[in-house]
Amino acid sequence: MDSAAPEVLCLFMWRKSDIFVWAVVLLTLLGCREPVNVEEGLASYYADSFDGRKTASGDTYSKQAYTAAHRTLAFDTRVKVTNLDNDKSVWVRINDRGPHVEGRIIDLSGAAARKLGITEIGTAKVRLEVHD
Repeated sequence: MDSAAPEVLCLFMWRKSDIFVWAVVLLTLLGCREPVNVEEGLASYYADSFDGRKTASGDTYSKQAYTAAHRTLAFDTRVKVTNLDNDKSVWVRINDRGPHVEGRIIDLSGAAARKLGITEIGTAKVRLEVHD
């Protein structure tokens, strides 16, 4: 038997815990990628009266979902939105067009706005990060 054979066999005899550790490392590295697009500006959120209406993508808007409207990003793009006043973040999926108010860059669902802490004041300065 070749002296290298036992070393080769060791590569295929990893414990489940070893595989788990390497999987966590790989997923962490993938999650730490730099955003491909960053934008800062004012965010607002949908009024409750929009709940149940159709969005531009054809989805039904739900104030409980983590979705948002953006003027140019493709539908189904996932965006990390960070409130620059309190550093709270949320991931949303773009499924509508807007906002339709000058000076704003994104309209958030009610759930996303609550998580960011902007429902009391109505708007907040945010950073949008698009990762591919």
